[in-house]
Amino acid sequence: MVRFERDKIVIGMIIHCAAEDAWRLLIDTQQWPHWGPSVFEVACEHRYIGPGSKGRVKTLLGFWVPFSVTEFRDQQFWGWRIGRFPATGHRISVEDETTCVVAFDMPWWAIPYLVVCRIALGRIRRLLASGGQHL
Repeated sequence: MVRFERDKIVIGMIIHCAAEDAWRLLIDTQQWPHWGPSVFEVACEHRYIGPGSKGRVKTLLGFWVPFSVTEFRDQQFWGWRIGRFPATGHRISVEDETTCVVAFDMPWWAIPYLVVCRIALGRIRRLLASGGQHL
């Protein structure tokens, strides 16, 4: 599903798992390279991000860029900046006890990044379907 909001684009996917499991995967920096096509390594003081977390990510092109978590609502949303630029927001919405929607949002000018986000959502779905062995 893709939808356009006032100042952003949101792409999401229904995933059959508890919302807590999906959230834990999204905030686990050790897992980012497993589901994020543009993240190859992460250097962060804490494994699980929270409000104000900072670190660095190694990109597809092989260079490191700093990141900082700019918004954090536990088990609902986190957003960040990569370098000086706002990057994707990460959302979880609960459908029921065993189903949630994982979604990313981005500025409208980043519409080509929808492809990367769609790949990430598919990877997240597969990781969560594997029985939580990644957590």
